[in-house]
Amino acid sequence: MSIASELGADTEIVLYMKTPPDAATLRSIIAKLEDPVTDLVRRDSLWQKLGLTDADAQTDDQVVDLLVRHKQLLQRPVVVTKKKAIIGRPKDRVRTLLGG
Repeated sequence: MSIASELGADTEIVLYMKTPPDAATLRSIIAKLEDPVTDLVRRDSLWQKLGLTDADAQTDDQVVDLLVRHKQLLQRPVVVTKKKAIIGRPKDRVRTLLGG
């Protein structure tokens, strides 16, 4: 994450396709999330292929279940600090979160 590097922030990059978050990790992120939980789920071609609707990703439990079953649907980047979590789009949100 180049913004984190620019700001000198200590970071750990997790490659979600190689090491997808488990249910407990997702719940921890959701507990800190400033964005609506539904924003963690990408509405892309896989979403459409699976025949999903917004009603399938309304609650914390639904989002966790979806993302555990279909890690590709995780919106990214997700930036997590000790106290907060955000979806890092647009990039300026990351700068604001990390204090730059």
